[in-house]
Amino acid sequence: MQKFLAIISVMLLSVFHLQGIDNDSPFYSNGVFDKRIKSVQLYKEGWNLSYPVLKLNGTDKLELHFDLIDDNNETYYYTFFHCDRNWQKSDIFTNEYLEGFPENPIDDFRPSFNTTVDYFHYKLLFPNERVSLKRSGNYILYVYPAYDQENPVLTQRFIVTEDDSRIDIKMHRPMMTIADNAGQQVDFTVNISGLNIIDPARNVFAFILQNGRWDNAKKNLQPEISGGNQLIYNSLSDKNIFIAGNEFRYFDIRSIKYLSENLVSIDFIPPNYHFFLKPSESRQLKPYFYYKDFNGKYYIATSQGKEADTDADYVYVYFTLNSNNVPAGSNVYVTGNMNGWSAGSDNLMKYNNISRQYECSILLKQGWYNYEYSLQNKVGSLLTSIEFEGSYYETENDYMVLVYYRGPGDRYDRLITTGTANTLNNLSY
Repeated sequence: MQKFLAIISVMLLSVFHLQGIDNDSPFYSNGVFDKRIKSVQLYKEGWNLSYPVLKLNGTDKLELHFDLIDDNNETYYYTFFHCDRNWQKSDIFTNEYLEGFPENPIDDFRPSFNTTVDYFHYKLLFPNERVSLKRSGNYILYVYPAYDQENPVLTQRFIVTEDDSRIDIKMHRPMMTIADNAGQQVDFTVNISGLNIIDPARNVFAFILQNGRWDNAKKNLQPEISGGNQLIYNSLSDKNIFIAGNEFRYFDIRSIKYLSENLVSIDFIPPNYHFFLKPSESRQLKPYFYYKDFNGKYYIATSQGKEADTDADYVYVYFTLNSNNVPAGSNVYVTGNMNGWSAGSDNLMKYNNISRQYECSILLKQGWYNYEYSLQNKVGSLLTSIEFEGSYYETENDYMVLVYYRGPGDRYDRLITTGTANTLNNLSY
């Protein structure tokens, strides 16, 4: 009994302590803070390419998957933080948004089997019998080593929606703007009948995500017209306009024996496999061509094993991008959901003055991958490189609209509804 009480005391103290994390901390974003942690994915149970969205009091669960590249397993715990619409810590207490134990171990983990790189695969399903979520809004899933709560190994964003209203979304080519051939405008109408919303022009805030990304989201949009039970967002400014980009580049590294499309060679240089992709060319001046992609996501799979979670190997993938020009004041990165659309040393490309190309190698788990080339400007923002990728209003993209409400006296932002749409066959010109 004394040991049990001691464990509970440590858990409660750690939660209290973690509440003090500064709002500017990188822990309130999608992040990986241990170089040994790879292949982090968070999606709806059984749907690998879905976005991490739960309905409040619904029956769906989210799956977290990640690997620890090591010969020995480690014990990890997880907890949740509720955030406001801008991903700052909410003013509500843990027991107001969590039901059950606030901190719990991840006890589903298995070693890799017959791979050149040894790792342990971890899996978590939630909500579960230990903990559930009581409020709508933005959440951070916070994973940390046992007895080291202040230093997480990873954090992941997800949202819980009430879905109490309907959103009608229309996408079209922007008119009379500099982005008319390269952009996509997202207009939408929110029906709020029955929600008893007070002063929607001041208390309702909408966000638009392109392909599930938060780094280039359109934020805190307020309705241009609010009348009756409808909130209308149809701005002709750039508030609702995204750079359309291009269909994502892709490669398939499921097999270590056979070359797939976009691969030049596969070499085994002990102790690892090395996959060399065909050199990339700029697509800026090339005509648009549609093909089905994952909108920047990736899917773990292997043609040799039975269970991809533990049988897929880690291999080095080599990227090259031919270019006679080095963009002034910008770094070039290989980006996609595989690295959380982030800029790091692992996906930074270096320019080879002799071969006149950018080069990069990344350790990746076997599967299908989407990627693109991005530039990081002087202020640190990561943007799709139009110079290398081009941008076309016809490009197929997912758009998700999130609508938050904070009424007078409320202490947190409710996510009252979400809506999704895809431009394929739904884009007007």
